[in-house]
Amino acid sequence: MSELGARRHRARERALEILYEADIKGRGVADILNALALAPDPYCRDLVLSADAHRAETHELITRYSTEWPLERIAVVDRLVVTLALGELRMIDSPPRAVVLDEAVELAKTFSTEGSGAFVNGLLSAMVGPSD
Repeated sequence: MSELGARRHRARERALEILYEADIKGRGVADILNALALAPDPYCRDLVLSADAHRAETHELITRYSTEWPLERIAVVDRLVVTLALGELRMIDSPPRAVVLDEAVELAKTFSTEGSGAFVNGLLSAMVGPSD
């Protein structure tokens, strides 16, 4: 993995942590970001803000494409990983779709349940179509 790839991977992990904290505490991501003792790197901040800005649209897409699993039954981390990935895809100068989807699957495998990688992969693939 290149140095840029490694930095972005760490930024995605931290962004997921911030989104999770906001979700669990029922607070806005801006509140969580502003309360941090150490500000995250700019890419992490952009990821969090983009995911948050597109959250309602992402939840609609999850509801449409996850016919077997209602939004409220999807594991929190899986939902947040999908939200993060779709937010990243909407950023200016987003990495290639294949990179974002692969990173999302890795985050799900690392931080969620045994079947989460496959679930996130299938859901994101259905939502965004074939990779570049």
